[in-house]
Amino acid sequence: MDTFFISHGSPTLSIDESLLARGFLKSWQQKVFPQRPTAILVISAHWETDEPTVSAVHGKYSTIHDFYGFPGQMYKLKYPAPGAPELAKRVKELLGAHGFRHVHEERKRGLDHGTWVPLMLMYPEADIPVCQLSVQPYQDAIYHYNLGKALSLLREEGVLIFGSGSATHNLRDLRFDSEEVAPWARQFDTWLKDSLLEGRYDDVNNYLKKAPHAKVAHPRPEHFYPLHVAMGAAGEDSKAELVHHSWSIGTLSYASYKFTSSSS
Repeated sequence: MDTFFISHGSPTLSIDESLLARGFLKSWQQKVFPQRPTAILVISAHWETDEPTVSAVHGKYSTIHDFYGFPGQMYKLKYPAPGAPELAKRVKELLGAHGFRHVHEERKRGLDHGTWVPLMLMYPEADIPVCQLSVQPYQDAIYHYNLGKALSLLREEGVLIFGSGSATHNLRDLRFDSEEVAPWARQFDTWLKDSLLEGRYDDVNNYLKKAPHAKVAHPRPEHFYPLHVAMGAAGEDSKAELVHHSWSIGTLSYASYKFTSSSS
């Protein structure tokens, strides 16, 4: 199994047909990932905890509408995917074996929009078991890369692992009245693409020192860390591929990446 990082951008991805990323995700099963996974593990930027936490939901998930001030129809959308408690148990086991000693289970939390918005486009049938894994924003990128490395065996077990965040995420500099991409956003996004495609994963893990405009592109790191988990889960010898790229609101990159292990 390849691993992926998906930039989910704005929640309006759920309804806005003009967003190119929406078409990309709707073509997922036909063009991007035709394999049918046994289960899906999503590392979501919209679940922040102090220590790693997995969703061990029995039955079907509720849908969390964790956004404000959007069109009313978006609050009626639901994605009742089945939970994956056995996968949650396996995630906890693997993390524990790699030194992550305090891993928690959450049995009632629904799917946040970092998970259900892309999944409703990728797998609209909502019939594949889903498990969510939280990010720890007070840790660093290397921590999240190692979190991913601990989960790499899941790829051999038929689990699709993807991080859901954003290649750039500065909500204070969205440019609703301009289609022109802000220079800082383009420079960071280009640096990220070049670093990943050239296999400079150490640079990506040390992006705060290496990347241009790192703190502008990500004032907080929670939308970037899912990439590090996906990158780590694919292995040090993996190859990155840009599978989608588009822009919205002047600073929001929808860049999405596939990571393929050379041992695959």
